[in-house]
Amino acid sequence: MYFVYAYFFIVGITFGSFFNVVGLRVPKKESIVYPRSFCPKCQAQLKWFELIPILSFFILKGKCRNCRTKISILYPLMELITGLLFVFSFYQIGFQGELIVAFTLVSLLIIITVSDLAYQIIPNKVLLCFAIILFIERLIFPLSPWYDFLLGALTGFLLLYIIALLSKGGMGGGDIKLYFVIGLVLGVKGVLLAFFVSTLIGALFSVFGILIGKLHRKSAIPFGPFISFGAIVTYFYGQELLEWYIHLLQ
Repeated sequence: MYFVYAYFFIVGITFGSFFNVVGLRVPKKESIVYPRSFCPKCQAQLKWFELIPILSFFILKGKCRNCRTKISILYPLMELITGLLFVFSFYQIGFQGELIVAFTLVSLLIIITVSDLAYQIIPNKVLLCFAIILFIERLIFPLSPWYDFLLGALTGFLLLYIIALLSKGGMGGGDIKLYFVIGLVLGVKGVLLAFFVSTLIGALFSVFGILIGKLHRKSAIPFGPFISFGAIVTYFYGQELLEWYIHLLQ
C-alpha cells in the first residue's frame, strides 16, 4: 500500500509542476507547451535537472542557476500540495470511479489558486475546460439524486451572482463561474457549505491581516485560495460538517 501512496504522490507532484505552468501562462495567453520552462528574469531555459518537482528548488537553493534570482516558493509549495492531495484522495476514496472526480477537482483548484495568487485572475479557459470534463464525469459517476450536480452548479452560480449584484462588484466574475463548476462536483448542499467555509476562512484571514497591520479594510485579496480550501474541505468532510452543525443546533 505504501508503494501506491508513493506512486500517487509522485504523480501528484509531477502534475503539480505542470499546473504551475498552466496557472501562470494561461492568464497571459501564452502557450503551455512552448517554449520550455524558463527563468522569468533572465529568460534562460531550464535544464532537466532544474525541473524536478520540489527537489530542484532545494538543490538550487531557491535561486536561478544562471542569474541567481530568487525562485518563488509558490512553485514547490503547489507541487507539494498537489502530491499530498492526490495521496489523500486515494486514502479517502480508494480505487473507485469517484477518485477520478477527486483528482479532477484537485487539479482545477490548484491551477486557479496559482493563477489567482499570481494575477488575481481565474481564467475562463480553465473553467470552461474543467466544466466540460466534470460534467461528463458526473454523468458517469453521479451524485444522489443524479441531477443534484446540475442543481448544485445553478445554485453556486446564482448565489455568487446575487452577492456580486448586492455588493456591487464585491465578487469577481471568475469567482461566480468557479462556483458553477464546483457545484457540478458538490451538488446543492455541498456548494452552499463550501461557500460558507470559504467565506468564514477568508473573513478570519482578513481580520487577522488587519490586526497585524498587513492588510487594510479595502485591501484586495485573491479569494480563489479560500474557495479552493472550502471546496476541498467540503468534498471530503461535508457530511461530517453538516452533522456536527445540526448536532450543535440541537
